Amino acid sequence: MKLIRLSLMLAFILWIMAGCSISTDDNITIEARPDSTYSNTFNELSLGPLFDFHFTLPNADQRWVRLWVESYKDGVKEEEPLSELSYGLSHNESEQGHLGFGIINTNEGNTLFFLYGPETRSAPERVPANAVTMDGMGSWRYANKEDPMELEIGETEILAVYRKAENAMRNFDFREKEQLEQLLEEDSANLLLKIRVEER
Repeated sequence: MKLIRLSLMLAFILWIMAGCSISTDDNITIEARPDSTYSNTFNELSLGPLFDFHFTLPNADQRWVRLWVESYKDGVKEEEPLSELSYGLSHNESEQGHLGFGIINTNEGNTLFFLYGPETRSAPERVPANAVTMDGMGSWRYANKEDPMELEIGETEILAVYRKAENAMRNFDFREKEQLEQLLEEDSANLLLKIRVEER
Protein backbone atom coordinates (compact mmCIF):
# COMPACT_ATOMS: atom_id res chain seq x y z
CA MET A 1 0.00 0.00 0.00
CA LYS A 2 2.84 2.35 0.88
CA LEU A 3 4.46 1.61 -2.49
CA ILE A 4 1.24 2.51 -4.35
CA ARG A 5 0.88 5.77 -2.38
CA LEU A 6 4.53 6.62 -3.00
CA SER A 7 4.14 5.89 -6.73
CA LEU A 8 0.99 8.05 -6.92
CA MET A 9 2.72 10.88 -5.05
CA LEU A 10 5.76 10.67 -7.31
CA ALA A 11 3.56 10.65 -10.42
CA PHE A 12 1.66 13.69 -9.09
CA ILE A 13 4.90 15.61 -8.41
CA LEU A 14 6.25 14.77 -11.88
CA TRP A 15 2.93 15.89 -13.42
CA ILE A 16 3.14 19.23 -11.57
CA MET A 17 6.78 19.70 -12.58
CA ALA A 18 5.97 18.94 -16.22
CA GLY A 19 3.15 21.46 -16.12
CA CYS A 20 5.45 24.10 -14.66
CA SER A 21 8.10 23.51 -17.29
CA ILE A 22 5.67 24.18 -20.15
CA SER A 23 6.10 27.83 -21.00
CA THR A 24 2.93 29.89 -20.85
CA ASP A 25 4.92 33.03 -21.49
CA ASP A 26 3.15 34.97 -24.22
CA ASN A 27 5.66 37.83 -24.33
CA ILE A 28 7.18 38.84 -27.64
CA THR A 29 10.82 39.72 -26.97
CA ILE A 30 13.73 41.06 -28.96
CA GLU A 31 17.31 41.50 -27.78
CA ALA A 32 20.26 43.15 -29.50
CA ARG A 33 23.15 40.76 -30.21
CA PRO A 34 26.09 42.96 -31.27
CA ASP A 35 28.52 40.06 -30.59
CA SER A 36 26.58 37.30 -32.35
CA THR A 37 28.24 35.01 -34.89
CA TYR A 38 26.37 36.89 -37.64
CA SER A 39 27.73 40.26 -36.44
CA ASN A 40 31.25 38.94 -35.93
CA THR A 41 31.32 37.43 -39.43
CA PHE A 42 30.31 40.77 -40.96
CA ASN A 43 33.03 42.54 -38.94
CA GLU A 44 35.73 40.00 -39.82
CA LEU A 45 34.93 40.21 -43.54
CA SER A 46 34.55 44.03 -43.46
CA LEU A 47 31.23 43.75 -45.30
CA GLY A 48 29.53 46.64 -43.53
CA PRO A 49 27.32 47.12 -40.47
CA LEU A 50 24.93 44.40 -39.32
CA PHE A 51 22.24 44.81 -36.65
CA ASP A 52 21.45 41.37 -35.31
CA PHE A 53 18.76 40.52 -32.73
CA HIS A 54 17.42 37.44 -31.02
CA PHE A 55 13.67 37.43 -31.62
CA THR A 56 11.09 35.30 -29.79
CA LEU A 57 7.55 35.18 -31.19
CA PRO A 58 4.96 33.10 -29.32
CA ASN A 59 1.73 32.29 -31.21
CA ALA A 60 3.62 32.78 -34.46
CA ASP A 61 0.85 30.96 -36.31
CA GLN A 62 -1.52 33.84 -35.50
CA ARG A 63 0.82 36.82 -35.92
CA TRP A 64 2.31 38.97 -38.67
CA VAL A 65 5.71 40.70 -38.43
CA ARG A 66 6.71 43.83 -40.32
CA LEU A 67 10.37 44.91 -40.31
CA TRP A 68 11.35 48.02 -42.26
CA VAL A 69 13.78 50.92 -42.65
CA GLU A 70 12.42 54.48 -42.73
CA SER A 71 14.44 57.24 -44.38
CA TYR A 72 14.45 60.92 -43.34
CA LYS A 73 16.11 63.95 -44.90
CA ASP A 74 16.18 67.15 -42.84
CA GLY A 75 13.42 65.72 -40.64
CA VAL A 76 11.08 64.86 -43.55
CA LYS A 77 10.16 61.19 -43.95
CA GLU A 78 10.44 59.64 -47.41
CA GLU A 79 7.12 58.22 -48.61
CA GLU A 80 8.33 54.66 -49.20
CA PRO A 81 10.46 52.58 -46.83
CA LEU A 82 14.04 52.11 -47.96
CA SER A 83 13.67 48.38 -47.34
CA GLU A 84 10.87 46.19 -45.96
CA LEU A 85 10.21 42.58 -44.94
CA SER A 86 6.78 41.23 -43.93
CA TYR A 87 6.06 37.66 -42.89
CA GLY A 88 3.88 35.63 -40.55
CA LEU A 89 1.18 33.04 -39.96
CA SER A 90 3.89 30.45 -39.44
CA HIS A 91 3.33 26.69 -39.49
CA ASN A 92 4.99 26.69 -36.04
CA GLU A 93 3.17 27.71 -32.87
CA SER A 94 6.20 29.75 -31.80
CA GLU A 95 9.39 30.94 -33.44
CA GLN A 96 12.71 32.24 -32.26
CA GLY A 97 15.98 33.05 -33.93
CA HIS A 98 17.97 35.75 -35.68
CA LEU A 99 16.28 38.89 -36.97
CA GLY A 100 17.97 42.00 -38.28
CA PHE A 101 19.25 44.37 -40.91
CA GLY A 102 22.49 44.25 -42.87
CA ILE A 103 24.35 46.63 -45.14
CA ILE A 104 26.91 45.37 -47.66
CA ASN A 105 29.42 47.80 -49.14
CA THR A 106 30.59 46.33 -52.45
CA ASN A 107 33.96 46.88 -54.14
CA GLU A 108 32.15 48.71 -56.95
CA GLY A 109 31.01 51.39 -54.51
CA ASN A 110 27.41 50.18 -54.37
CA THR A 111 25.51 49.71 -51.14
CA LEU A 112 23.11 46.79 -50.65
CA PHE A 113 20.50 46.43 -47.88
CA PHE A 114 18.81 43.26 -46.69
CA LEU A 115 16.44 42.30 -43.87
CA TYR A 116 16.00 38.87 -42.30
CA GLY A 117 13.95 37.04 -39.68
CA PRO A 118 13.69 33.46 -38.43
CA GLU A 119 13.44 31.28 -41.55
CA THR A 120 12.92 34.25 -43.90
CA ARG A 121 14.92 37.03 -45.58
CA SER A 122 14.76 39.61 -48.31
CA ALA A 123 17.09 39.58 -51.28
CA PRO A 124 19.80 42.26 -51.08
CA GLU A 125 18.50 45.48 -52.65
CA ARG A 126 20.63 48.20 -54.18
CA VAL A 127 20.19 51.53 -52.42
CA PRO A 128 18.48 54.03 -54.75
CA ALA A 129 20.60 56.92 -56.04
CA ASN A 130 18.42 59.48 -54.23
CA ALA A 131 18.57 57.63 -50.88
CA VAL A 132 20.33 58.78 -47.74
CA THR A 133 24.07 58.34 -48.23
CA MET A 134 26.09 56.88 -45.37
CA ASP A 135 29.34 58.74 -45.83
CA GLY A 136 31.03 61.49 -43.85
CA MET A 137 29.88 62.31 -40.33
CA GLY A 138 27.45 59.55 -39.50
CA SER A 139 26.93 56.63 -37.14
CA TRP A 140 24.70 53.62 -36.59
CA ARG A 141 23.50 52.59 -33.12
CA TYR A 142 21.23 50.05 -31.52
CA ALA A 143 18.24 51.80 -29.98
CA ASN A 144 18.34 49.53 -26.93
CA LYS A 145 21.30 47.33 -26.01
CA GLU A 146 20.51 46.70 -22.35
CA ASP A 147 17.83 44.08 -21.71
CA PRO A 148 15.49 42.09 -23.90
CA MET A 149 12.74 44.45 -25.04
CA GLU A 150 9.13 43.32 -24.90
CA LEU A 151 7.04 44.15 -27.95
CA GLU A 152 3.34 44.94 -27.65
CA ILE A 153 0.91 43.82 -30.34
CA GLY A 154 0.24 46.68 -32.77
CA GLU A 155 2.98 48.95 -31.34
CA THR A 156 5.92 50.11 -33.45
CA GLU A 157 9.38 49.97 -31.89
CA ILE A 158 12.69 51.39 -33.10
CA LEU A 159 15.52 48.84 -33.15
CA ALA A 160 18.44 50.82 -34.64
CA VAL A 161 19.17 54.35 -35.84
CA TYR A 162 21.55 55.88 -38.38
CA ARG A 163 22.40 59.54 -37.77
CA LYS A 164 24.10 61.86 -40.23
CA ALA A 165 24.97 64.94 -38.24
CA GLU A 166 27.86 67.11 -37.09
CA ASN A 167 27.52 65.62 -33.62
CA ALA A 168 26.33 62.12 -34.47
CA MET A 169 27.74 60.70 -31.22
CA ARG A 170 25.48 62.82 -29.00
CA ASN A 171 23.29 60.60 -26.84
CA PHE A 172 19.54 60.43 -27.38
CA ASP A 173 16.90 58.06 -26.05
CA PHE A 174 15.57 56.92 -29.42
CA ARG A 175 12.45 55.41 -27.84
CA GLU A 176 11.36 58.73 -26.30
CA LYS A 177 9.07 60.55 -28.74
CA GLU A 178 10.26 64.08 -27.89
CA GLN A 179 13.94 63.18 -28.12
CA LEU A 180 13.38 61.34 -31.40
CA GLU A 181 11.61 64.37 -32.88
CA GLN A 182 14.51 66.60 -31.77
CA LEU A 183 17.03 64.21 -33.32
CA LEU A 184 15.17 64.13 -36.67
CA GLU A 185 14.94 67.92 -36.66
CA GLU A 186 18.64 68.47 -35.92
CA ASP A 187 20.20 65.81 -38.16
CA SER A 188 20.62 66.19 -41.91
CA ALA A 189 19.63 62.54 -42.54
CA ASN A 190 18.42 59.52 -40.61
CA LEU A 191 17.51 55.89 -41.13
CA LEU A 192 15.32 54.10 -38.57
CA LEU A 193 15.03 50.32 -38.36
CA LYS A 194 11.53 49.55 -37.05
CA ILE A 195 9.41 46.53 -36.15
CA ARG A 196 5.72 45.90 -35.52
CA VAL A 197 3.86 42.68 -34.71
CA GLU A 198 0.13 42.33 -35.34
CA GLU A 199 -2.52 39.68 -34.72
CA ARG A 200 -4.10 38.13 -37.81
